[in-house]
Amino acid sequence: MEITRPARHPAPVSQGARGRVLVVDDDPTVAEVVVGYLHRAGYAVEQAGDGPAALTRFAAHRPDLVVLDLMLPAMDGFEVCRRMREHGPVPVIMLTARGDEEDRVLGLETGADDYVTKPFSPRELVLRVDSVLRRARAAVPADGAGPLSGGGLSLDPAARQACRDGRGLALTLREFDLLAFLLRHPGKAFGREELMREVWGWDFGDLSTVTVHIRRLRGKVETDPARPRLIRTVWGVGYRLDLEEGPGTPADADRAGAGDRRDGVDPAAAVPVVPPTGGRSR
Repeated sequence: MEITRPARHPAPVSQGARGRVLVVDDDPTVAEVVVGYLHRAGYAVEQAGDGPAALTRFAAHRPDLVVLDLMLPAMDGFEVCRRMREHGPVPVIMLTARGDEEDRVLGLETGADDYVTKPFSPRELVLRVDSVLRRARAAVPADGAGPLSGGGLSLDPAARQACRDGRGLALTLREFDLLAFLLRHPGKAFGREELMREVWGWDFGDLSTVTVHIRRLRGKVETDPARPRLIRTVWGVGYRLDLEEGPGTPADADRAGAGDRRDGVDPAAAVPVVPPTGGRSR
C-alpha cells in the first residue's frame, strides 16, 4: 500500500480530546500510518491486529468510533462488526483492499457507517472519521429538535428513539438520521447526492451508501418492504417520504441495492415522473 508515513513520533494536538478510536487491521504498516494520522489529528487511539483482540479492547474501553479492516485473521470484519453492535450502536468505518460492490454493500448492511477501499489517503480517512463522529454526536439535529410523526411513524430526536405503530424500531445511527430528515421534509423528493450531503454531511462518497441505507430503512418501517408505501422512489430523481400511504408498487428489494444504472436510483417502489407532452422522464 503506497501511502506516506507520518513522523514516527508526531506531536498530537490535545491528544484524545477529539475522541477515542479503535483501529483494527492485521497489516502493521497500514495500522501504523492510520494510528499516526489519527494521533496527529488529536484522537486517542488503540490498536488491535485481529478480531478477538478487537473485541477484547472494545469491551475494556468502549471507543467512540472503530476503524475496522474487513479481511482479518480468525474472524472477519463483518463478524467483528456484528458482535460489537450487540453491545449497542458504535460508529464503524470499514477498510478493505477489495472494492467489490457486493462487499461494500454487505459492509454497509452489517451496520458500517462508511466504507473506505485501500489504497486510500490517510488524510481523507481522518476527514471521514471527523464526519462520522460529528454526526454521531449530533444527538439533537439543528433544524427542528421536536418530536416528529406521520404515516404511523414517530421519532424523538432528543431521545434517539423511533417507533412504527407504537413498536420500537432498532435503527442504526445513520438510519435514524435519514428517517429524521425525511420526516422533516415529507412529500419532497431528494436525490442521492443531496441526501449524502444533508444526512451524511459529505460532499463526496459512494452513492451506493445512500441506496443501501434506504433499502435497510424500508425493511424496518414498511409493512411489506417488497411493496413500499412510505419511502418511495421517484424515477430519475431519488427518494420521497409519503406520509399518506398509497398503493404499494412491487419491488425486488434485494436487487435494488445496485441501483438503476441509468437514473442512479434503485427501482424499488418507483413513482414515475410524468413528463410534459412530447417529452420524456428525466
